[in-house]
Amino acid sequence: MESLGEKLKTARERRGLKFEEISRDTNIASRYLEALETENFSSFPGEPYIIGFLRNYSEYLGLDVQEQLSLYRALKIQEQPVPVEQLLKSPSPLPRILVPLAITLGALVIAGLGGFLFLNRPRRAPPPAPVSRGISEFAMDADFMERRLYQGDSVLVPLGADQYRLELSNLGEALTLTTPVGELLLDLSQKVNVDLNSDGIAELQITAADFVKNDSATGALLRFEMVSALVVEQPAAGAAGGTTPAEAAVPAPAGATVIFSSPSAYPFTLQSVFQGYCMFRWEILFERDRQDRNERYFQRADELNIQAQNGIRVWASNAQAAKIQVIGGGRTVPLELGGAGEVVVADIRWVRDEENRYRLILARLETGASR
Repeated sequence: MESLGEKLKTARERRGLKFEEISRDTNIASRYLEALETENFSSFPGEPYIIGFLRNYSEYLGLDVQEQLSLYRALKIQEQPVPVEQLLKSPSPLPRILVPLAITLGALVIAGLGGFLFLNRPRRAPPPAPVSRGISEFAMDADFMERRLYQGDSVLVPLGADQYRLELSNLGEALTLTTPVGELLLDLSQKVNVDLNSDGIAELQITAADFVKNDSATGALLRFEMVSALVVEQPAAGAAGGTTPAEAAVPAPAGATVIFSSPSAYPFTLQSVFQGYCMFRWEILFERDRQDRNERYFQRADELNIQAQNGIRVWASNAQAAKIQVIGGGRTVPLELGGAGEVVVADIRWVRDEENRYRLILARLETGASR
């Protein structure tokens, strides 16, 4: 009989799918998909993530979700140790003729002791009544807000002279948000753009950052971000630099690699896993409150995650040692910086083309550009 991991792997290979393709479609990182197939559950931050990702992966492959969850629970039961008292059964030292007498005496002693303890038990105070949690309403007073909401809680989003109310109305297999344009269903880690005023343009992006399915008591961690804040910042006329990086790079630099293409820019994450020794520097571009340069010496198996709105400049002393990938918009794209021992300076940033579309590019620079 096939195990849990074998069933997932067989179903994936039968459909000729790769981890990268499935990751783009399901928004589950490739390393978690591989961990499910190898039954390496220690790679997950918690059991709710295992169950949630296993459910989504099974549905994607067309497998029986309940059967896969039953196989996982059976594996967890097998990992639990057998009680020692079931392994050590020594024969009674009493002769057979004394066994009934010993059992009777033991029962009388236990009964007497139990009666004594019952009559002299300490009086316990009645358990406290469960605390009922009131419903809260929060106002989004900036372009970004992250907050844990519970069922019935709501958020007021200002837009122009109006305010729009969003309510967390249910927490089940997915969370349900009631919005001015109807109900939205979000799964774990899913993002959705919302057109609040029905003008055909999405104004708000919502991300279901964390929640436990079918457990309303823990609530849901939600991120709210105005879509306008995700676009590359436009400096005032006459400001230093004159134009945005996107305008200054039309078309993209020669030899640049296009990672994503979108009608608007959005935040992304640069993830690097190091395969050897490497001096690695990075600098966030075009964000006034994050202009410091960072530098660190990395060794094999070290990991680094960098989040940015507009762009990142990186410098690597041994480019092949830094295995990087870019995550954004529900997709993960692996990139190559350079060869073994090669010193590389590169920008990963949004540019805008003549058709007013945004492209996230990888552009290698001359080493002098690292300043």
